[in-house]
Amino acid sequence: MFLKPANRLRVKYWIYLTGHCKKQKIICRHSCSILLLTMNVLITRSLPQKGLDLLKAAGCNVTQYTEKRELSPAQLIELCQGQDILLSSGPNHIDEDFLKACGHLKGVALLSVGHDKVNLEGATRYGIPVSNTPDVITQTTADTAFLLMLAVSRNAFAMSRSIEQGEWHFYDPTANLGLDLYGKTLGIFGMGRIGFDLATKCKAYFGMNIIYHNRKPRTEAEQQLDARYVSFDELLQQSDVLSVHAGLSAETKGLFNHAAFAQMKSSSIFINTARGGIHQEEDLIKALRNKTIWGAGLDVTNPEPMREDNPLLHMQNVCVLPHIGSATVETRNNMAVKAAENVIAAIKGQPMPDILNPEVYSKKHAG
Repeated sequence: MFLKPANRLRVKYWIYLTGHCKKQKIICRHSCSILLLTMNVLITRSLPQKGLDLLKAAGCNVTQYTEKRELSPAQLIELCQGQDILLSSGPNHIDEDFLKACGHLKGVALLSVGHDKVNLEGATRYGIPVSNTPDVITQTTADTAFLLMLAVSRNAFAMSRSIEQGEWHFYDPTANLGLDLYGKTLGIFGMGRIGFDLATKCKAYFGMNIIYHNRKPRTEAEQQLDARYVSFDELLQQSDVLSVHAGLSAETKGLFNHAAFAQMKSSSIFINTARGGIHQEEDLIKALRNKTIWGAGLDVTNPEPMREDNPLLHMQNVCVLPHIGSATVETRNNMAVKAAENVIAAIKGQPMPDILNPEVYSKKHAG
């Protein structure tokens, strides 16, 4: 069995139903009868305690999937039967097959910002609101990009490995040299919250010049950071450090490929803390081996998890992290609270605060 009974929080939730209304409502002006119902929430990972406490206080019957392996699509569908809300953490595909089998759900709350594995159009069609957890991961993820930028510029991971391998011997003033970042040009692909935060840090600490490519110019970045909006080709050609902060979409999938890396400076650093599918991994490996670019820092890979024999892990000019961009105690707690707040809103029949498909509510109202 996939579920551990010890992880069930059994508490009751009051909800009012009218005798002649078709839909459940928390408040009804008609004559009502009071029923005691239990609202069931399935969580596909162990959730930080602050989120669990909120759900418990709201009166949810919580079931957590705690095994250290991914759910198959069939298993996820099976577990969602008898549930009212899905709180999804991890690479679960909320696709047409899932939605068709789980159209009874009152909502899906993601424990993430990214939603590339969710068919939002399909969810709207089935009347299922979907939410994510924006804002709370901004600084932490930008910090991770900053960390990778520094680590790559000084070959930090490889230098640490060299000590473990007993290679710290004779001092050679021409060996193990990195790159300075002061006064260099930072290129941001996707000037959203995270990209803006990284640019702010780099401007303040290294005095970096900021250029960016976005769907449209961002006035705030230009006014506060003296950032300059450029074309995609100009971003590739002018950046000393190019950091990716865009969502994965049909437009961005595989965008950083051989042709893109070929336009970058031979002294440039490529950073990706967004989604691994945005860069072509084989093309990145070739660009690094051929010294087309100087180095790379990745918190995301394709696929995930990365195989331990991946060549990127053994390159001196590459630093790879296991998708830990939001992995701090404070940020994960904040994400759990945000996801719980979205769940509670859905249970109460209220709009989710961080709704991704707001049109679902007008569709429900029309229905």
